[in-house]
Amino acid sequence: MAWVWLIVGGLFEVGFTTCLRFVDGFRNVGWTLGFLASVTLSMGMLEVAARSIPLGTAYAVWTGIGALGTVVIGMVWFGEPSTTVRLLLIVGLVACIAGLKLTAH
Repeated sequence: MAWVWLIVGGLFEVGFTTCLRFVDGFRNVGWTLGFLASVTLSMGMLEVAARSIPLGTAYAVWTGIGALGTVVIGMVWFGEPSTTVRLLLIVGLVACIAGLKLTAH
């Protein structure tokens, strides 16, 4: 169950990074509330997952999910470049996250 909490927490990390793009110095109340809710849920789920998963592994996977998701959101929604090199690096990131999960006790 800890891995489920960790994955969902990583997805909320994608939520807070996406909201952060629109908070406008925390003057945009709706996006600011979305950011605060997402960051709270994300960190809370990381904390719960880290009770059972080694902290270094949990943190690396959590940030990896957040980074991967944020890069994909950037490419799909915000027109950021999707070059071959970036896509290969994303594949490498996914492989590293999977490797950490496979080697965690």
